[in-house]
Amino acid sequence: MDQLEALDAGRQEFARRLRAVGPDDWDRPTPCEGWVVRDLVIHVLVGARMSALLVEGGTRAEAEALFVDATLPDDVMAEFEAGADAQAAAFAAPGAMDRVTEHPAGDFPVPMLLGFRIGDYAVHAWDLARAIGADEQLDDALVVHVWENIGPAAPLLAASGRFGDGASGAVGEDAPTQTRLLDATGRRP
Repeated sequence: MDQLEALDAGRQEFARRLRAVGPDDWDRPTPCEGWVVRDLVIHVLVGARMSALLVEGGTRAEAEALFVDATLPDDVMAEFEAGADAQAAAFAAPGAMDRVTEHPAGDFPVPMLLGFRIGDYAVHAWDLARAIGADEQLDDALVVHVWENIGPAAPLLAASGRFGDGASGAVGEDAPTQTRLLDATGRRP
């Protein structure tokens, strides 16, 4: 699975759970500390728009502005698809992988940002599934792809402050890959 295929697989995993969100689900808590389903979905929607903007040459300030007062759109699925399409097109554009973005967290080469977005879709698909009681099993090939990128950095994830407490230390190397991935990113499946 190459990076663009993985991006599409992650997109499909998140979309499947997003379609299952009902009107009473928006205020349900998620595994992301302090976030309800609404917050999680806004994060994913704006993250796709931000990534497209950055890959196309947008500035850090422009990216940060997307998150200011971001709200849930009236047609969540339409916005999800439009943002995901824009993001996929930006990453697939000729020369895109040779660029460096002005991400709010630092300057990142586009291939690194793409890896972040793939992981974001995958892990947040699980978060959304957990929050609404949907199927939590992610696509095996996608999980392996994300783990190959995150696994070597797992000890650093907790120190970043972006993944809760990071790995629990209770999940062995013989555990299923999805369990190791979720544990490394601060989830406790």
